[in-house]
Amino acid sequence: MIDLLQSSSSLFFVTAGLLGLVVGSFLNVVIHRLPQMMEREWRSECAMLLDRTELDESPEKFNLMTPRSRCPACGHQISALENIPLLSYLILRGKCHNCKAPISIRYPFIELISGATAVVVAVHFGFGAAAGCALLFSWALISLAAIDIDTQLLPDLITLPMLWAGILANYFNVFVSLDEAVLGAIFGYLSLWAVFWVFKFATGKDGMGYGDFKLLAVLGAWLGWQVLPLVIVLSSVVGACIGIGLMIFRSHDKSVPIPFGPYLAVAGWIALLWGGDIMSRYLYGSSPL
Repeated sequence: MIDLLQSSSSLFFVTAGLLGLVVGSFLNVVIHRLPQMMEREWRSECAMLLDRTELDESPEKFNLMTPRSRCPACGHQISALENIPLLSYLILRGKCHNCKAPISIRYPFIELISGATAVVVAVHFGFGAAAGCALLFSWALISLAAIDIDTQLLPDLITLPMLWAGILANYFNVFVSLDEAVLGAIFGYLSLWAVFWVFKFATGKDGMGYGDFKLLAVLGAWLGWQVLPLVIVLSSVVGACIGIGLMIFRSHDKSVPIPFGPYLAVAGWIALLWGGDIMSRYLYGSSPL
């Protein structure tokens, strides 16, 4: 199979896309359940500190695997045939098979974006270790961005393993050297940490969360310290434009924070694929030879 994927680019692209769709289905579970798992853990810890029993906590085991996926409206357990990426949503016409309650469009969207990014990564890197690492990196960014949009959280359960994964990958020089990866993680964290404290001293308010520091450290660990200015500029410009647009066209309350993680994630993914070309064109006016 490995030889076949190496010899046939088209087969590799199709396989990557199909794998992306399947992973996207799992990412939907992560995006939905991981914040709930974190909240349950926090409540349990608070109950222990207060020496109280959490009476309203469900005794049901709850993690990424258990219980089986079910309709939030009627509790109908989703069968394997009802959980085929994209196809099941289209066949069911976006409704629960049992109660006909609408299914959020976000589920097929995450599957589609996961599959599409997998194809782009496969085309860009070709078959090899770089493509495999880039796929893991891309799918982690998708889950982090979606969770941040929903909850304004960037879970350590994803960011910290991805930080070490980036350093490990670059120990073998997959994207950059180990020195560049370590410096990227350090500078990535400290750069936003410094901005946070400057803003706090100037305004008395928190400008961003600590999860953003860790996410930029992840991007630095994977991509090296050289691309951090590009990532910060891209994410800031996109975030500012979307934030201003929300306030103008959607009457977004200025007191309600806008998550910065999705913009960092998008900028980091762009830098993964085209960061070198963008910086080369900016500095020298042409792509590297």
